[in-house]
Amino acid sequence: MFEVLLDNKNGTVWDISNIVTGIKWKTTRIGSPGSLDFTLIKGSPFQDVTFQVNNGDIVRFRYNDHNVFYGYVFAKDGGKDEAVRIKCYDQIRYLLNKDTYVFAKVKASDVIKRIADDFNLKTGQIADTGYVIPTMVEDNQTLLDIIDKALVLTIWNTGKNYVLYDDFGSLTLRDVEDLLVNFVVGDNSLMTNYIMKSSIDQDTYNKVKLYKDNKKTGKRDVYIAKDSANIAKWGTLQLTQSVDEDKNEAQINELLNQLIALKNRETKTLQVEAIGDVRVRAGCYVPIVINEYEINQPFLVDEVTHQFDGDDHKMSIVLKVV
Repeated sequence: MFEVLLDNKNGTVWDISNIVTGIKWKTTRIGSPGSLDFTLIKGSPFQDVTFQVNNGDIVRFRYNDHNVFYGYVFAKDGGKDEAVRIKCYDQIRYLLNKDTYVFAKVKASDVIKRIADDFNLKTGQIADTGYVIPTMVEDNQTLLDIIDKALVLTIWNTGKNYVLYDDFGSLTLRDVEDLLVNFVVGDNSLMTNYIMKSSIDQDTYNKVKLYKDNKKTGKRDVYIAKDSANIAKWGTLQLTQSVDEDKNEAQINELLNQLIALKNRETKTLQVEAIGDVRVRAGCYVPIVINEYEINQPFLVDEVTHQFDGDDHKMSIVLKVV
């Protein structure tokens, strides 16, 4: 079953497993920290009179002997009734701080290590991302956005996709290809419902504009790729980005073609409701079988929410569909 421990950071660690309900654990592949929400019952017979919860306290959550969440209390919400709602985040929450960085000839993995060291964050396994980024100048950006940019530059130039997450208290970077779970979610295995969605509202572009400042001419060089048919169908959806000044015309055109091929499409998401398994977290691959859509393949998990209620464990998975 589950275990929830609360560390007041004063030498006292409380086992609060018997006085919490409505546990919800959520992870997102890009842009957000992992979170743990639960309700604490005040005045329980199991509760010591000296027990207290403070913002910044450490919370550890284990389920069926699996280490699931290690993080910190960031908010508590209580009133006259006995229910106190607690929200916790993992270390990635501290990557929402903003700062300014100038990097030259670094790998995305180096960027993560530098930022973690500067902000006293604990790291675990950090995969070597290989690709050397010529320059990155980031002014007053969130640390997470800086890291995400480094990872995006890596995937554009190598095709390798990495996921950053907090592994029970340690920032971890893994190649997504190494994160395939060894069980199936589908018609005859765990799945209870599914919804297929398509959209052009996010991350869809039918016109890509790249530019760089040309020091020799003193002008700005602009490169454009577009799909006129999709512009007629959807209207103009434009992505504009700068490129490194040391890239030549052939390299820029190659990047242009890669971006228009990647972005000039509807984004599709598949949401699956299933019996829970804590091995499913954002950034892993899950084999999915849905006969109605002739689906039988692994999908990358963009977001997953686990809900625990006594012996009942459910999960809602949002999958990336290319």
